[in-house]
Amino acid sequence: MTDRIKIAWLYLAAALFVALNLYLVVQKDFYLAFSLPIVLGILMLYIFSLDKVILLISFLTPLSVNIEDMDVGLAISLPVEPMLAGVLVLFIAKFLYERNYDSKIALHPIALVIYLMFGWMIITTFTSEIPLVSVKYIVSRLWFVVPSFFVAAMVFRRLNNLHWFIWLYTFSLIVIIFYTVINHASYGFSDDSAHWVMSPFYNDHTAYGAALAIYLIFSVAYAFYPGIKPWQRTLVFIVIGLLTVGTILSLSRAAWISIAAALGVFIAVLLHIKFRWILAAFATILILFFSFQHQIIDALEKNKQDSSNNLAEHVRSITNISSDASNLERINRWQAAIRMFNERPFFGWGPGTYQFVYAPFQRSKEKTIISTNAGDGGNAHSEYIGPLSEMGVIGMLLVFLLVGTMIYTGLRTHKRARNKEARILSLAATLALISYFVHGLLNNFLDTDKLSLPVWGSMAIIVVMDLYFADLEDIHSQESDKILPKEKDR
Repeated sequence: MTDRIKIAWLYLAAALFVALNLYLVVQKDFYLAFSLPIVLGILMLYIFSLDKVILLISFLTPLSVNIEDMDVGLAISLPVEPMLAGVLVLFIAKFLYERNYDSKIALHPIALVIYLMFGWMIITTFTSEIPLVSVKYIVSRLWFVVPSFFVAAMVFRRLNNLHWFIWLYTFSLIVIIFYTVINHASYGFSDDSAHWVMSPFYNDHTAYGAALAIYLIFSVAYAFYPGIKPWQRTLVFIVIGLLTVGTILSLSRAAWISIAAALGVFIAVLLHIKFRWILAAFATILILFFSFQHQIIDALEKNKQDSSNNLAEHVRSITNISSDASNLERINRWQAAIRMFNERPFFGWGPGTYQFVYAPFQRSKEKTIISTNAGDGGNAHSEYIGPLSEMGVIGMLLVFLLVGTMIYTGLRTHKRARNKEARILSLAATLALISYFVHGLLNNFLDTDKLSLPVWGSMAIIVVMDLYFADLEDIHSQESDKILPKEKDR
């Protein structure tokens, strides 16, 4: 009798839902009520299966659309950013109630550097030129970092979740590749259209290229992953081909440079070149550049090759700082950022404030046809110079510390791992991050969901490999299950 009552209530609720929707559609022309079951389903996932939420976010991120210039003056990526904010709120509430988080992850060196970065952001918010902007910046950075790193690291302790996290983003990205190529073809694969044909999913070809570079590296790594079936390996090679085509057609020179840099580090790893020698070589290049910067700039200014549909000409345009508007605008932004730093070298102008305060620091002779004073033309186009202007010298040094800690941990984990899977995944995540932070010399996208998720997620992969999987003889053995919390603790 009880079961019949439950069934009756279910049918009654369904009938009321259908009747309500018919009324809203016919009388009010309102269709959003149909989304209620989806919303309720996602809410249930938040309550009972947060790992599925993280995976769903990974799948939806490439497909999310940025909504700007709304009446309330808000810019947000839908549906992913509200979902990330929901994970942040739930994580904080759960932590405050249970006071229980994996101490190994919480005290990992990468996590400690993240704490230092947030601590300095908070300090520089008190001295910010626009405190409200800085507070918003910190809150948005929190809903990127906490779900993508701290929650994801817990989720990745189950290895299948880690694989799904990578591949769900990859499959969605392939959808965007098809959309972009078809859209690009309709404009004759022109150089100008290459900058925006991926809209509205990616703001421009540089962010699109950065994501392609990251997941191309992961896909190549899976081509060597042990134990996968022949049809799966065939699928991996198809994905590699699609990502390669997408990367080439993106015409993102920064993405090409980042892949070349990751390849260089990979060759150094294969040749067993020690990390300190790689670091010494990088430092030597920097010293030589600053020692002979005038001669180098004079040589670069002789290059008049602009961006082009011709691949070889487009590659040559990378070093054109005399007429290429994209390159010149980056230099304009960097010069403005350095002037901002010179005026406030220690605390900077405040997190997230660059685009609102940089205009007076531009010089008319350095402006380009794409320069703007309106604060709507983006940020400093560098993951290093941006923090330098916004949070002073300590802000930039903390970015270098994060990158150095991440590379050192990733390469060390790859070297000491006792199983092939952990070696491949730790190296792939490290190379993916190297590609992004080399790209970060020319652009910065960590204030967007499109790149924050893979970047912080890759750091979470390194942490999990370092703490839980590198020491296992067999990564698929039941020993790996010991790292998971007991059912009563979940």
